[in-house]
Amino acid sequence: MIATPPSGRRVVLVVGATLAALVVAMVCGLVIGPTSIATMRVIGDVFSHLGLGHSTLTPTQSEIIWQLRAPRMVLGLLAGAMLAVAGGTYQGVFRNPLADPYLLGVAAGAGLGATIAIVDVGGAVVTPSWTPILAFVGALLAVAVTWAIGGRGLRSSTATLILAGVAVASLFTSAQTFLQQQSSTTSLARVYIWLLGSLASASWSSVTLVLPYVVVCVVICVAAGRALDVMSVGEDESRSLGLPVRRVRLIVIVASSLGTAAIVSAVGLIGFVGIIVPHIVRLLVGTSYRRILPISVAFGAAFLVFADTIARTVLAPSELPLGVVTAIVGAPVFVIILSLRRPMAP
Repeated sequence: MIATPPSGRRVVLVVGATLAALVVAMVCGLVIGPTSIATMRVIGDVFSHLGLGHSTLTPTQSEIIWQLRAPRMVLGLLAGAMLAVAGGTYQGVFRNPLADPYLLGVAAGAGLGATIAIVDVGGAVVTPSWTPILAFVGALLAVAVTWAIGGRGLRSSTATLILAGVAVASLFTSAQTFLQQQSSTTSLARVYIWLLGSLASASWSSVTLVLPYVVVCVVICVAAGRALDVMSVGEDESRSLGLPVRRVRLIVIVASSLGTAAIVSAVGLIGFVGIIVPHIVRLLVGTSYRRILPISVAFGAAFLVFADTIARTVLAPSELPLGVVTAIVGAPVFVIILSLRRPMAP
């Protein structure tokens, strides 16, 4: 039985609600924190930076907003948007509802790179700034190895790529586990904190580092929506319609993996965003990736900022790892989605 496409009115309502939630999430990210600052004063300060009106915040309050909360909120927006759209494109290109941004070994590669930096292997890495660099390199290396194993040949299949990703992830995870066993208790604790993900170390420099990757990769992924709709009928059928399947698959995988690697290197591993957000959007607006992907960008951004707000306030002054919050929220939501979702094309 073919599902009836949602009406245009419903899509408009979903888009409006998503954008409204995004605005609320941004306000919450700036307003909520250990230091209480009135919402209207914060909003007034934001408008003053746009040349509208004047700020009533003290210099200390302004410093808290623009040097602590704002970069954290912006990095959360970028991370949520990238992970959500990467999950959606992976689910489309692999035609697998369980695909997520870490499918091809990004998480394992980044984890190994970060572990090498944190445990100071051989005494060669001595500064914390190496952690995101090596995490980024490790993530890209894992995807490159996965593609070299499973992506070669004009007729290579998505199933082969997935199996190659599982094998590479297992290899990198084993190496990471070995290094953790050789490390000190302090280093081990730092590794686990990184693996659970956090925006606590966010700064404008980290935002600047990931911004170009995220913008370019999100644009590529969203632009690939029409091609993913065609690929949903099957690879052979897509080729018969004139779609260069292997080229599209390579471009989408590279864009999704590169953007995910950049985000993971800055904030660590954050699960469930790339799985549940595209599924929720699919339930609301139908199966067309031309709708799913752009809406997922805003939905994912709002979701992660809300999750980070919970992570830094529920146990204040301590913080929960962001990955713990997304898992607590995401796991039951995912179970509900699985019971309600429309089956994807086989």
